[in-house]
Parts: sequence; structure tokens; C-alpha cells
Amino acid sequence: MLKAVIFDFGGVIAEEGFRQGLHAIARKNGLDPDHFFRCVRELIYETGYVIGAVEEHVFWNIVREKTKISGSDGELREEILSRFVLRPEMVREVERLRSSGLIVALLSDQTNWLDEIEQRTPFSHLFDTVYNSFKLGKSKRDPSVFTDTFSALGILPPEALFVDDSVENIENAQSSGCIVIHFISSGDFIWHLKDFIRIPCHRQGTRRPSL
Repeated sequence: MLKAVIFDFGGVIAEEGFRQGLHAIARKNGLDPDHFFRCVRELIYETGYVIGAVEEHVFWNIVREKTKISGSDGELREEILSRFVLRPEMVREVERLRSSGLIVALLSDQTNWLDEIEQRTPFSHLFDTVYNSFKLGKSKRDPSVFTDTFSALGILPPEALFVDDSVENIENAQSSGCIVIHFISSGDFIWHLKDFIRIPCHRQGTRRPSL
């Protein structure tokens, strides 16, 4: 019996600001957007910034050194953070799932940026718990983060549904024994969700349970 739904943040609950922001930075610097994104995505893991091992200025200094881009830490950060826009249809689904009595959690490979996004556009109140790799000291590239999450939520792996737009994260989660949905779009997610959960459609004015 399903007891919890665990969501990724960027690319699921919100637009993928990291990818979109890096593409914008690449274009401003005359670089190939996809190549630049792949390079910086690896650097955020290699430097340990995503798990809180280094501070933000160290990460950006390495990015500038490796890719020869220009821009201050603040300018580069803003290109990314401004693009993490919440998806209203996914917010409604989170509210609907939580109002049905399910545990609804967030598990994100993020940095200190997640707290800044929260200050700009509050979202944490939608979830029972928010897990951020920057504070956990462990990312979704380490499959044990999933078993840690299930244990913290007091559930068994088969009682959890994990939703992410990354194939790698989906495969790591699935290896832990939970149910997964690879997120392609909001409509696709809602369509596949009915295979696992049968609850009434969201109605305007549904009261959201408090934390």
C-alpha cells in the first residue's frame, strides 16, 4: 500500500532553472549551451558543492576557470534562480496528494540556492518534509540516499513513489525497491499517477493540511 510520494524539485515541481540558467549563461558567453550545461552539471558534483562540501564562491571560481565565462557570482546565480518557477499544475497535484492523507516529501539535489528559492517563492509548506543534498551531505547519485529517506519517513521502499525527471535518479531510486515515475511533463505524470493512486481530482477550495 502506497504511503508516500517523494518529488524532485527542479524539472518537476518547478521549471528546470539550473539547465535553463546555464543555457542562458552559455549563450551570453558564446558557448554551446548543451556542452556548457553538461560541463557545469558535472562540476557541481565533482567540486562537492551540491553536497555542501565547498562554498558557492569556490564552485563559481572553478566554473569560470574551466569554461572561461565571465560574470560575478551574483550575476551567474540570478540567471539560474530566476528561472526556478513553480508549476501551478504540480502544486495542485501535491496539495491533492497530501490532502488524501499521503506523506508528501521533496528530495532535491540542490545547494544553498534552494533556501533562496524558498524566500522568493515559498514552497516548503506544501510538503511534510524537504530533503536537500546540500544539507544531507549526500546526493541522489548515491543510491543510499533513497533508503535513508524511506527510513526517515518511517516507510518501506515498496510504500514509496519517487518522481524525478532524471533517468539516472530514477534508476537509482528503483534499485532501492520503490515505485517510480519518470517525469516527462505534468500531463504525463498525472496520467501515470492514476495507475498507483486513485483519489478525487483537485477541487478549488480544498483545505491543505497544516504541517
